[in-house]
Amino acid sequence: MQAALEPFLTAHTNEDAWAVASLLSPIAPPSDPGRLYDFYRASNEHMIENDIRTALIYSRASRLEPSEGSAWSEIFVNYWKVVGQILRAEEATNQGRSRDRQWVDVFDAWKTLTNSLLKHLERGNIRSWTMICMYHAAKDLRKFAIKADEQLATAKGNVTFNSGFQDDVVTSIPRNEMLEEAARVLNRMFRMCLSDRNPDMRESRKWGTYFMASLLFKTYFKLKAISLSQSVVRSIEAMSDLPSFELYPKAHRVTYKYYVGVLAFLQEDYTKAEAYLTEAWEICYVGAKKNQQLILTYLIPCRLITKHAIPTPALLSPFPLLQSIFAPLVSCIKRGDLSGFDAALVAGENQFVKRRIYLTLERGRDIAQRNLLRKVFLAGGYEELKEGQTEADRIRKTRIPLANFGAALRMGMGMDGDGSGQALEDDEVECIVANMIYKVSAQRGAYKLSPFATLTHPPQSSQMSSVAVCLAQLRLP
Repeated sequence: MQAALEPFLTAHTNEDAWAVASLLSPIAPPSDPGRLYDFYRASNEHMIENDIRTALIYSRASRLEPSEGSAWSEIFVNYWKVVGQILRAEEATNQGRSRDRQWVDVFDAWKTLTNSLLKHLERGNIRSWTMICMYHAAKDLRKFAIKADEQLATAKGNVTFNSGFQDDVVTSIPRNEMLEEAARVLNRMFRMCLSDRNPDMRESRKWGTYFMASLLFKTYFKLKAISLSQSVVRSIEAMSDLPSFELYPKAHRVTYKYYVGVLAFLQEDYTKAEAYLTEAWEICYVGAKKNQQLILTYLIPCRLITKHAIPTPALLSPFPLLQSIFAPLVSCIKRGDLSGFDAALVAGENQFVKRRIYLTLERGRDIAQRNLLRKVFLAGGYEELKEGQTEADRIRKTRIPLANFGAALRMGMGMDGDGSGQALEDDEVECIVANMIYKVSAQRGAYKLSPFATLTHPPQSSQMSSVAVCLAQLRLP
């Protein structure tokens, strides 16, 4: 055991937090694939506490204070027990005994280890620079909780687990008992970081606030307890003594901005969501394609609603999944193809509903409809020049027959004589055009209308729609 803990003593003396954290990893490094087996076989259940205390406290190579040595001894004893559970679980999995509770035992043992780290950090028995160990322990706690819940559900049967995005808003897991336990531990970690009162910011645990907040977001989203995420945001916003947000690691900032943006998106606060998601996109590492894809999944619908902006092919090309689900919609919006838009929405329905962007994207149909009506306006041509006018004075026609809009809408909806039996009445056409005037102009806060036509009753064949006159005068974006 002395030889097994020698790397820890060296890393601790050098204050190498990453090296210390790697020695508490549940996964053996590629350079030493047998490390877990070697560590576990270096002692036994009866001698483990004495062996570790001897190596960390009484060894001549140790530079640990007695209180710190006792804390690390407890942590490594718990780690040794975890390693034993992991080895047994992997052996059972390899032998096809996956219906046992091995991964539940692994989760329980890892939770004990995590609580041990948390306790000694709270009490100040171990130094603040070792918080990276807590980061890794928290991430692995969540992973083991998910794996334990999957094993429990498999044992109970009749549950199919989602193999999609683990960090997405929706999953098909009906009950996550272990993950709920993990969430309570993670919340304690978050509170510890947030409420730290150490005046020396170099030793403050507040630097872990946004990391733990993001991990809580992931966990609450997995549990479908999205409302609990709001309490995390409120707790952070209520703190006035946190370090400047720009001083935190970029990875922490990107993840936090992303989840706050998604929360705003789910509350239909698209302006706020766009602001947060745009910030996350701008500072996200260019090589983190998965993270960029997650951000764009919500940023694209946001900008569709707030700015009527659609993604370019160059933006979508690095992301095949996004290209497959968004490109058909974008193409139909640009063409004003209403039936094609509806078909594309149905084709991607499973993906859209899973990410809770279906209803937002559905509102993009209004933009496609606007583009279709705008084409009718542009196809109407220009007014004849009056005496004394030049080409510079030429303006587009401001009176468009209702029948023109009706024909375009029927074609766009696939009602152009295909025998479907569907019909679009003139009253419906006028209602659609009137609604489009409201939607297009209300967002600009102003109406630009031409004078209404004289209220006479011309023959139906030459009837002019007053709302169509209004649409013709709108400066469409």
